[in-house]
Amino acid sequence: MSFMGPETVTSRKSGNGGGLNLSLALTPNLRTRPVLDGQLGADGISLNSLELHPSELFWRQLKFTEFDISEMSMSSLLMAIARGDDRFVGIPVFTTRYFFQVWILIRKDAGIEKPEDLKGKRVGVPEYQQTAALWSRGILEHEFGVAPKDMEFFMERIPDISHGGSTGFQPPEGVTVNYISPETNMGEMFLRKELDATLLYLPDGNLVDRSTADLENHPNFGPLFPDPYAEGKRYFEKTGLFPINHGMVVRRQVAEEHPWVVLNVYKMMEQAAQHAETQRLAHIRNHFDVGLLPSEYEDAIATPLVRHGIIANRKELEAITQYSFEQGLTPRKLALEEVFAESVMDK
Repeated sequence: MSFMGPETVTSRKSGNGGGLNLSLALTPNLRTRPVLDGQLGADGISLNSLELHPSELFWRQLKFTEFDISEMSMSSLLMAIARGDDRFVGIPVFTTRYFFQVWILIRKDAGIEKPEDLKGKRVGVPEYQQTAALWSRGILEHEFGVAPKDMEFFMERIPDISHGGSTGFQPPEGVTVNYISPETNMGEMFLRKELDATLLYLPDGNLVDRSTADLENHPNFGPLFPDPYAEGKRYFEKTGLFPINHGMVVRRQVAEEHPWVVLNVYKMMEQAAQHAETQRLAHIRNHFDVGLLPSEYEDAIATPLVRHGIIANRKELEAITQYSFEQGLTPRKLALEEVFAESVMDK
């Protein structure tokens, strides 16, 4: 799964005139681009916006607290809070979401035909605790009966340069997690047949991930689910879940000294999402106009599936906090009030 190319940092200024000078770090997508490009800002804030690869962004924020406001791994945020790390206050802005199980990549000669065949297999993962892996393990267990303890994991990121190194990660009881030697990486291990599958594969250049081999286009590797759209449709129809990946945080010191910042940032990201939604519908309009899409699809396509706020995402939030607890990443199921600022609990 590719997020960005080798250029991982871009910085721009945005905001409505003067105001509080704050740094903001985001990964690029349709819903963050208006902010990163300076088209939209937050009232009362002069933003220094930086564009970063998510792996690097989260590591830098968790380890060094470099940014006043940032995108954040939901799994790592839950773990940090559960361990008493109170540096960050969550904002219910969910910049990305996917059906993560369709990212699972397998070696075609490893004897894996269906999810249940992952039992007893050697499974790579960039970082055991990352949100995509958390969701995939939860889906494998709840949908297909494959528990984390049924697989042997190999983690690419070393403790000093990992999200887990900053959140006190320890392999959960009963789960085998091996650290891949810094002299190699998941891609090379796959090619040497030392791995059978990976929950996700990140060949992007950044300060954290090391793999570079193009496995998605390699004839010896393929997706666990050959038809990802069919699996996504099946899962959504059955569960109603569209899994969230990244949220947002503001430094607690900023939120306590300037409480209004949280809602103003939330409003900015809502406006950015609405901007992206307007663009999406405008592009699709052409397909209706020329008859490539039948008119009876209009209502369905006009329904926004990527929404911010706790109310619209409560089901996903309850699931991810439950999975984190079930998988031993947090010692208890966190209440949402522990994660998000009080001012956005009704959003």
